[in-house]
Amino acid sequence: MYDRKTWAVLGICGILLAVNIHYSSLNQQEALKEKQRQEALLKANEQAVVPAAKETKAELTVEPPPPPTEEELVTLKNDEVEYTLTNIGGGIKFAEFQHEFAVGTKDRSPENRVKVNRFGSGPIGAIAGVGESLENISYAYKAEESIDGKKAVYIAKLASGLIAKKTFTLIESKETGAPYLLDFDLQLENSAATALNLNQWSIFLGEATPLYQAEVSQQTGFFWRKNGSINFTDGSSFKGGMFGAAKPIISSPEGDKIEFAGVTNQFFATALQPKEPVVTTLWAKPEQVTLPGNATPVTSVRAGLRLPAATLGSKELRSFNYRIFIGPKHNPLLRKMEKSWGEGWGDLMQYGWFSLVSRTLNFLLNIYHGWLDGIAKHWSWGLAIILLTITVRIVIWPLHAKSTHTMKRMAKLKPEMEKLKEKYGDDPNKLNTETMGLYRKFGINPLGGCLPMFIQIPIFFGFYRMLQYAVELRGQGFLWVDDLSQPDTFTHISGVPINFLPVVMAISSFLQIRMTPMSGDKMQQRIIMFMPFMFFFFCYNFASALALYWTTQNIFSIGQTWLMSKVPEPELKPVKGGNKSWVQRMAERQAEMQKARQQGTPTGNLRDVTPDKKKRPPRTGG
Repeated sequence: MYDRKTWAVLGICGILLAVNIHYSSLNQQEALKEKQRQEALLKANEQAVVPAAKETKAELTVEPPPPPTEEELVTLKNDEVEYTLTNIGGGIKFAEFQHEFAVGTKDRSPENRVKVNRFGSGPIGAIAGVGESLENISYAYKAEESIDGKKAVYIAKLASGLIAKKTFTLIESKETGAPYLLDFDLQLENSAATALNLNQWSIFLGEATPLYQAEVSQQTGFFWRKNGSINFTDGSSFKGGMFGAAKPIISSPEGDKIEFAGVTNQFFATALQPKEPVVTTLWAKPEQVTLPGNATPVTSVRAGLRLPAATLGSKELRSFNYRIFIGPKHNPLLRKMEKSWGEGWGDLMQYGWFSLVSRTLNFLLNIYHGWLDGIAKHWSWGLAIILLTITVRIVIWPLHAKSTHTMKRMAKLKPEMEKLKEKYGDDPNKLNTETMGLYRKFGINPLGGCLPMFIQIPIFFGFYRMLQYAVELRGQGFLWVDDLSQPDTFTHISGVPINFLPVVMAISSFLQIRMTPMSGDKMQQRIIMFMPFMFFFFCYNFASALALYWTTQNIFSIGQTWLMSKVPEPELKPVKGGNKSWVQRMAERQAEMQKARQQGTPTGNLRDVTPDKKKRPPRTGG
């Protein structure tokens, strides 16, 4: 006969099996739905009815000029970005940032510039047909309509009879973000005898690949913005998991009015923005690519934005106007862009739940850098992080002081606590109740010592998120650190990177904890002493900027604790009256319930038995 543990294991296995079947069914439904959608597009295209003759005259040449047989490149360039366009696919083959360079290089030559869409299966702006396959045919470059260095025009006739004319134009404006934007105008004319359903085509948005091998894979993915909120999906979503199969393609929900969509890695993004939000869908696919000098492949994400659902009749012409953004995820830049180029650009930062904290910290970081840049240009970003850390610590100083005061008073209660443990060691509920009563007697809130830790949690994760996407720190040095956005590796031993700053951080954390008054039992104290090692491993391979922040905070806390030690020791005196804390009330309630269970009394009949402090008037007859 099976025991309870066996039945529990069997039950859990049954639940996991049911969940697995459920998610597998959902994946099959999604695949079937996608297949049906593709078949519907083909059927709609085959059965489209030629509309009545219109008086509108087609503007595109029915037989465009013959395209060249070899690839020809054209360059559009401004002070920030150099866009290289190709006639194969008629779009942006890649974009190079003039002032951003590959990770780990000190050589500022053009071949080391950060290049967007370097692993692209086609150019940004290319047209993808049914099955999201790129129609990388050769386009004719219309030199008579193009402007050297400012504007490029391509035209070609697709196999379906659709004539596509693409115009890429640099935006010459003094508005913030203009160097990272291009106007993209797409004209489509149907030269076939039957109508065509435009929704079977999409515009290729390029690809996003990690900049270096150690970049966190969850930072690379695709996004779309609708109804004022952004949706981001990282590359790991294609792999499936315990309860789902791998997905070769992921699409956004149908019926959404998309404001813009694109792909992104840790520091740079590519986005396509319709001049007016359109009801359409975004698709994305993964691909494994190998970075130079590495053998392990990383996940690259590529995506496309479908054309709106519309029927294009024979000889009918339709224009679509877009704006292409290829630029850094720089918080101040993106926030300022919202004033001129529409809302939502700041959402590309992917700060998540701690967005308010991260935005505030990034705002202060850039202000401090502006102050320090003229004083210590080469160390200005590192000094800005230190100054920002000190600012945060000063703001929460009152909470830290109150916490230290509470912990000192709790430490003085240790002899009384030991007596209670000896007396009620066999009755945990009674011990808990008496402990709470002891705290109440001396006016101590046991949560008071934890408050600064709770406050630091959102600040720490806000700092973490802010530094994770701070493109400002790329290539910026401080002391022995070459790049604050990378670990401060100064050598390798047997292939293991040796990072010095996290070691300093761990040592300073240990010293700071040793100087702090300890309370609680031995297990709690051991957990607290183990925290420096936990943060050491957490920060070891992260950006050195985070270790610099944590080290500065530890050193400041050591000084703060030293100052607090000079303050006279708090007196431990009983307080008169005083209300019970929430913790005390919960402890008493738990003790009552435990006592009721032991006596067999239904817990639902329990009521507050705390004596009423107010005297009741004497009862009268009647």
